[in-house]
Amino acid sequence: MNDVVDSTTRSRMMQSIRGRDTKPELFLRRYLHSLGYRFRLHRKDLPGSPDLVLPRYKLAIFVHGCFWHRHPSCFYATTPGTKASFWEAKFAANVRRDREACKNLQQQGWRVLVVWECGFKHCREHLPDIPDLIQAGSLYHEWPASPPRLRDV
Repeated sequence: MNDVVDSTTRSRMMQSIRGRDTKPELFLRRYLHSLGYRFRLHRKDLPGSPDLVLPRYKLAIFVHGCFWHRHPSCFYATTPGTKASFWEAKFAANVRRDREACKNLQQQGWRVLVVWECGFKHCREHLPDIPDLIQAGSLYHEWPASPPRLRDV
């Protein structure tokens, strides 16, 4: 399968993808701040540099894009048709790195909350669940717990 744009254009498009201050991350930051939560951003001294850190709750929050971080069974976790082996290796490395960061954070006594991008597209009515997850004592949690829009397999 051929790409619909030339390689220079594709390269420029890929370079414009942001790693921080994404729309879902900014939305979550505004939402939590409006509820009175205070947090630190992208703490490099913690494994995986979590997107938000709530020291008071000993909680690290990662805001993951479903495509890049491979939200299991999610409609948005598609794989490009070109260079499939490259993409599979890239995605596997991302998932492995995410898993390792969560494990290391938990070993350091931190709790982890992973917030998936699809939740902001389809589950906004369930946003009040997030403060409950912050207050809960579980070591690891994901929101939404399952993808709201499943991929056809």
